[in-house]
Amino acid sequence: MLGPPERTETAPYYFTYIDLITGADIVSVLETQLDEVGSLASGISEERSLHRYAPDKWSLREVLNHINDTERSMAFRAYWFARNFDTPLPSFDQNIASTAARADDYSWAAHVAEFRAVRQSTLAFFRNLPEEAWMRHGIASGNPFTVRALAYIAAGHTAHHAGIIKDRYLA
Repeated sequence: MLGPPERTETAPYYFTYIDLITGADIVSVLETQLDEVGSLASGISEERSLHRYAPDKWSLREVLNHINDTERSMAFRAYWFARNFDTPLPSFDQNIASTAARADDYSWAAHVAEFRAVRQSTLAFFRNLPEEAWMRHGIASGNPFTVRALAYIAAGHTAHHAGIIKDRYLA
């Protein structure tokens, strides 16, 4: 494994997430999160999953949906660049995605199952990635990314929102 990305592998903003990950083996971190976040989410009731800690904030269902959507986006970018496609990819607007998803319209159990399925898919991709593909790179949202940086962003983004769930939704 290559360890954490260098500061040149993506825009500075993304280190907000990358810096939350301390492990050098990102696949192991992603595996651990599958169990940790899956367990955290499984302990939340259907009723509680509609909770918003402030009127203008997302419900827990919307937060988990956002985690899933963002992971899909990062995994697709990683796939695109790892497979040597060189066409820049468009931006991902979390607010457009959140509105279109209508996450409060389906059960918390469905969101939790979706998290597990999305993460399993992400793990399958990264587990089978050729060594040389980790450092392949491309442009998305007008920013540079290596495949390695995208894996760390996916894990860091999940860690970031798991912390918010614990601190603001379940405290």
